[in-house]
Amino acid sequence: MTFISFLGPKGTFTHEAACLVGDELVPYCTIPAVLESVNNDEVEFGVVPIENSIEGPVGITLDSLAHKFDLKIHREIIIPINQNLIVNPGCKMEDIEDIYSHSQAIAQCQEFINRNKIQPHYAVSTAKATKDIIGFKNKAAIGNRIAAQLYGLEILEANIQDTDNNATRFVVVSKNDHEITGRDKTSIIFSIYEDRPGGLYNILGIFQKNSINLTKIESRPSKKGLGKYLFFVDFNGHIEDSVVQDILREIDDNTYFLKVLGSYPEY
Repeated sequence: MTFISFLGPKGTFTHEAACLVGDELVPYCTIPAVLESVNNDEVEFGVVPIENSIEGPVGITLDSLAHKFDLKIHREIIIPINQNLIVNPGCKMEDIEDIYSHSQAIAQCQEFINRNKIQPHYAVSTAKATKDIIGFKNKAAIGNRIAAQLYGLEILEANIQDTDNNATRFVVVSKNDHEITGRDKTSIIFSIYEDRPGGLYNILGIFQKNSINLTKIESRPSKKGLGKYLFFVDFNGHIEDSVVQDILREIDDNTYFLKVLGSYPEY
């Protein structure tokens, strides 16, 4: 039996993503706790969000993978984020005074909230917000259909997000790389020497000269002072590919920090 941890509670979008991985799901209350559960062999896999198409990267996931845990991205899952206005049965729009959800969900539905003159409030998760409005006719939550069903509530309006191209990328982490499939991508982190002009340009040129396509590049503060950054890069290929091994050796020779986050099938 394979146990899978996820950022809970049940009813979150991470729960929805974790359901695509397996059935033996264990909720944890924070992203570091999910990663710690894999690191300590409490579970084999963990599911956490890593980026949203509207709100951008999930900093705590990137920082934890960079600084705290030596884990591998084993798989990625991308799901559309359809935000819904969740209410108690029988509640009407004119009854709603306050709306609750995770800060990202609130941000993704700002136009709807402003248009209806509802007071927003932050919650630790969309599922927790949904659970907390039970019994209150003047309160609503923003969340997914799973949360509404789980707590016996209703969706008053569906798809209230500001834009329709809202999607979140989740990663499944483990202690091992995924085996090569022929349609793989690799994620790495590196940091360049600040005193070398054109350092980032030169590193990115390594991929160009090897005809390897970059699918993502993201910078994060290295937490070692102003102006010092880590660069997160995703690119096509698997760690077992000889060209990828050559690229990583050259990057390692020209950076003072390099960490491979894993090779896994492209979603």
